[in-house]
Amino acid sequence: VQLQASGGGLVQAGGSLRLSCAASGRTFSSYAVGWFRQAPGKEREFVAYISWSGSRTNYADSVEGRFTISRDNAKNTVALEMNSLKPEDTAVYYCAASGSRGIKYDYWGQGTLVTVSS
Repeated sequence: VQLQASGGGLVQAGGSLRLSCAASGRTFSSYAVGWFRQAPGKEREFVAYISWSGSRTNYADSVEGRFTISRDNAKNTVALEMNSLKPEDTAVYYCAASGSRGIKYDYWGQGTLVTVSS
């Protein structure tokens, strides 16, 4: 599975962005997907998770209620809708695929930069 994250950019605080993770590989629909982010000088952190079917999602407390993860297995894509963005959301965002329901992530995309100005 190869993953390509896109959709990052510069946005003002309070604004919105939609990130997309496009996957290649016929088995993508059997993988759970997570979004992670890494801010400058900080450790990578979990943002959101969606099960292979899309029936189960999970969010970091810091983004709960503002971000929404979804997937379209017919199109091999996973989206992260980000609303009410804050300067502290500034980071490089990565999508990753897990064959173990999020216990371990097997494939990673290259990352897309989100910058939120105050």
